[in-house]
Amino acid sequence: MQNTLKATVAFDGVGLHSGKPAKMTLRPAPTGHGIVFKRIDIALGNNLIPARWDLVERSPLCTKLVNEAGVSLSTVEHIMAALAGCGVHNALIEINGPEVPIADGSSVEFVRAIMQQGVHRQEAPVVAWEVVKPVTVEKDGARATLRPADQFRIEFHIEFEDEAIGQQSRALDMRNGAFARELCDSRTFCRRADVEFMQANGLALGGVPGENAVVFDGMDVESGAGLRHADEPVRHKMLDALGDLALAGGPLIGVYTGEKAGHALTNTLLREAFATPGALRQVICGKAMSANLPGAGLVRSEVPARVGRVA
Repeated sequence: MQNTLKATVAFDGVGLHSGKPAKMTLRPAPTGHGIVFKRIDIALGNNLIPARWDLVERSPLCTKLVNEAGVSLSTVEHIMAALAGCGVHNALIEINGPEVPIADGSSVEFVRAIMQQGVHRQEAPVVAWEVVKPVTVEKDGARATLRPADQFRIEFHIEFEDEAIGQQSRALDMRNGAFARELCDSRTFCRRADVEFMQANGLALGGVPGENAVVFDGMDVESGAGLRHADEPVRHKMLDALGDLALAGGPLIGVYTGEKAGHALTNTLLREAFATPGALRQVICGKAMSANLPGAGLVRSEVPARVGRVA
């Protein structure tokens, strides 16, 4: 069955790139509504932005949605991952600015708040996208692939020159709350040289190393109380992938594999999948299939209560 929120959930924070204050409120929505953002700071014209793959303005730094009227919203990937990971299919998200608050750089604060209020089951089946045949896209040595499977799974591989990151690989069956248990507290990360470049160009103005981002510089790591997982970077890449894939408009049934992939390439993969005849098909999820979707069976006690240094 489809799910929405049991009650309103509100967040205050700043945008990672703009550095500007941002207030976001998640509200319950009826069946078939999907995830829709509403820019409440815009009084005239179309201020609704559906969370859809075809509204993405591709960027390597974050996922930005732009509606037909040109109204935009940046950095939606972490809240989209939280909603998908909690099994929320319908929600209206009001926000008073152009960027989603970064919180601590992960999805854990969103997941914790959603699960504290609870998820309401609705009397309508979930419509998912089943991967029927493989689709692959490549660019500049990076690759992203969707291929058929009986459940949703994410596999990721990254490789960085910084010794503190190096090569990391991880694969995770996303069924039954695995996102909340394994990925949701992994923070965004970047290299020190990238931070300096972005800030010199008016970006990452709200980034605070150790508070809402992990910064790597060779063997040095700025991470506040320490890394939350030994492989926190690749886990965050998987978090981003879940959020970006949630823009398909329904859960995916298949395997996503990312090799050095980022936001733009994952969106390119979705575009290619929807443009390829027979690559995807809509399926109405019965009871058994619904029980294997991300978020199904998740209970509040499984959400990380506190975050800190990895053992």
